[in-house]
Amino acid sequence: MRPRPLPTLLALTLAAAFGGFAATAIRDGLEAPAQASPAAAALPAVSALPTAVGGQPVPSLAPMLARVTPAVVSVHTKQTIRIRNPFANDPIFRRMFPNIPQERINESLGSGVIIDAKNGYVLTNHHVIEGADEVSVTLSDGRTLKAAFVGSDPDTDIAVMKIAADNLSALSLSDSDALKVGDFVVAVGNPFGIGQTVTSGIVSAVGRSGLRGLGYQNFIQTDASINPGNSGGALVNLNGELIGINTASFNPQGSMAGNIGLGFAIPASLARNIKDQLIANNGVVRRGTLGLEAQDVDARLAQALKLDEPRGALVARVFAGSAAAAAGLRAGDVILSANGQRIDGRDALRNFEGLQTVGGKVALDVRRDGQALQLSATLREQAKSYAGAELDERLTGASFAELPERLRQAGASGVMVESVTRGSRAERNGLQKDDVIVAANAGDFDDLPGFRASFTRPPAQLVLRVMRGNRVGNLPMQ
Repeated sequence: MRPRPLPTLLALTLAAAFGGFAATAIRDGLEAPAQASPAAAALPAVSALPTAVGGQPVPSLAPMLARVTPAVVSVHTKQTIRIRNPFANDPIFRRMFPNIPQERINESLGSGVIIDAKNGYVLTNHHVIEGADEVSVTLSDGRTLKAAFVGSDPDTDIAVMKIAADNLSALSLSDSDALKVGDFVVAVGNPFGIGQTVTSGIVSAVGRSGLRGLGYQNFIQTDASINPGNSGGALVNLNGELIGINTASFNPQGSMAGNIGLGFAIPASLARNIKDQLIANNGVVRRGTLGLEAQDVDARLAQALKLDEPRGALVARVFAGSAAAAAGLRAGDVILSANGQRIDGRDALRNFEGLQTVGGKVALDVRRDGQALQLSATLREQAKSYAGAELDERLTGASFAELPERLRQAGASGVMVESVTRGSRAERNGLQKDDVIVAANAGDFDDLPGFRASFTRPPAQLVLRVMRGNRVGNLPMQ
């Protein structure tokens, strides 16, 4: 027979109250001056707590955690950083200081979750292993193993590694779409590198987005403590099933200041989709896209477009041969929802698209000239990069890619120079790897498809506006 909910809730309340009482007593004892006190004033012993409430045993997470914690690992990374010393190439300086260091090793700690014991697959965050030259994993039983990189997706912050070992434990991925606000959750990880730690809380929100600099977003928000080092660890339900991958915490004073009850986890359903793609596609994620450019709707536009309120994504341009064109979308249409998900503006539509797969069906709620339309689109693959020679011969030797989504969430727009071939025309014209092209006289664009479309009619004189570091300037292409 299942225990009744009321006694269980009462027991949890008593446990929380005791924790607060004990913490207050310890604090007061530290702050008060030391003095003798009569034995009668001693604190009640912990053993005096009841072992049952209302005839029901006080609940414990220990049996569930005994199954979960062996599947949560510590992730240790090493990265070799070359030191830029302005005197390093000076022969006199080198003769005087022959042992000057040329490199240093950066080390960092995070967490991970074994999700396939047979094949040794481990999920973690992309930012935990980003740029690492060497990654090792420490199991809960103390074994340390080298990890092989399978693939990662910076825009959803999911990475997959592989380890080879016997007797591994794994967590099954649950249906995170069934989560509800108020569900109890437990976070397991390695905060601040002090060792495996467990915290608990509830689901504070689901489908959370709009956090700057965190890529495509559909986060589970929780008040379970998620501190630095917990990234990549497990968020589980009370059945010990994986419902999320811990990824971030929010603190106005910075993440190293600690947790204030605002933690975020990537839903297991999304992590499963990204993991499957990374394994099946040799470390590559294929995303679906509508193939359009959009803008936000302000009060003036809302009135002109006969909308009840200033919200939605206004279609500014539909690319030829795109899913949007096949669905019948036109410039001037306003998208208010996609698959039932409210779309408040351009960024919300872009975030929705970034979480969809190639071939996915999307039901669109559209307003056209004040009339409601229901359109259906089948998403097509989003190109990851274009060779400059495909766009304009003056760009030969360069390749262009989408900006990382974390930069877009921070307000950036444009495209990034992914690579520049040594000695190429693009290099002679001054382009460098990691330049951000924010504008061009070829035409307006916000992203990679728009950049390509702007070269339908190449200008006689091509000028790119380039952001390099903190500087912005114009670069003529000869």
